[in-house]
Amino acid sequence: MFVRCIGTLPNVRSLLKMNCRKLILPQKVVEAAQEREFDLQGYVFEAAPEQLRTPRIVRVGLIQNKIILPTDAPVLNQITALHKRVSEIVEVAAFCGVNIVCFQEAWTMPFAFCTREKEPWTEFAESAEDGFTTRFCQELAKKYNMVVVSPILERDEIHGGTLWNTAVVVSNTGQFLGKSRKNHIPRVGDFNESTYYMEGNTGHRVFQTQFGRIAVNICYGRHHPLNWFMYSINGAEIIFNPSATVGAVSEPMWSVEARNAAIANHCFTCAINRVGTEYFKNEFTSGNGKKAHHEFGHFYGSSYVAAPDGSRSPGLSRTHDGLLVAEIDLNLNRQTADKWNFKMTGRYDMYADELTKATQNDFKPNIIKE
Repeated sequence: MFVRCIGTLPNVRSLLKMNCRKLILPQKVVEAAQEREFDLQGYVFEAAPEQLRTPRIVRVGLIQNKIILPTDAPVLNQITALHKRVSEIVEVAAFCGVNIVCFQEAWTMPFAFCTREKEPWTEFAESAEDGFTTRFCQELAKKYNMVVVSPILERDEIHGGTLWNTAVVVSNTGQFLGKSRKNHIPRVGDFNESTYYMEGNTGHRVFQTQFGRIAVNICYGRHHPLNWFMYSINGAEIIFNPSATVGAVSEPMWSVEARNAAIANHCFTCAINRVGTEYFKNEFTSGNGKKAHHEFGHFYGSSYVAAPDGSRSPGLSRTHDGLLVAEIDLNLNRQTADKWNFKMTGRYDMYADELTKATQNDFKPNIIKE
């Protein structure tokens, strides 16, 4: 079922009266989602009509899912089972006319980075350029004329087999377009990710696709406003945030962070989170005083899309696999920027100068005292 969310630079009064109406999807789409047992939702974000520009309509798809097999099942079996599950959902996304689809963080594996064990989890790592999963995504992209954003655990054989948390971007032509690595690595509770990989070295890449300029701000980067900002400065019109996060850690912040970023950066943001509770055979601790345990906590899904005018979609289910389809008009980015002028009024030269000073060892805070 689609809901239309009108996002045409409303004032506060009209925002409070914003009307949403349901749109009927083709029956085969509704039936396919029901048969395959996943939550299907859709929303439309409209811009105001313009005299010189036609609407720039793009449909994005956000996929959230549970792992399929137990975490101690053979590695290849786990990867293959997830490929099969996600391909079922991507097919429905294609029925919905999706142009760009993004999967959740490290989608081909359990989020095992809580355990601090190297085996078997490092065996899930693949080449970003020509690995098993990238070839799988290239086939999907060609088949459905769809850009695919595929966040994986990357093994960089050129640089000594180093591991990275990486998003691969495949063009709708099926060509490998590029990759973007996770810029910020958490050290919070069970999130022991620096045991496996460190901060990325690809900066803030933006990918020019047939459907618009996109960027990928992986998971923990959403807590860093400057990270979103730099993707925007490089021209991103849509910023995807594939994540894996649990309720006890981040749920109070989840519903506002991507929305705030969309407002601050005059762009669309897409927050994606996995679902389910993943059980690990060996107990683990995280040096935080808690007893040894077998699971990370509940991944609460709730994936959503936010627009630059402050509107956002409801989230997908907290407990079930899901596909969220958003039809967006990229003209809304410039319309919002023309109204609020955040980039025009930003004092970037001043910030850059003061930040440069703040990174020096002899920095002294600018505090005036009596």
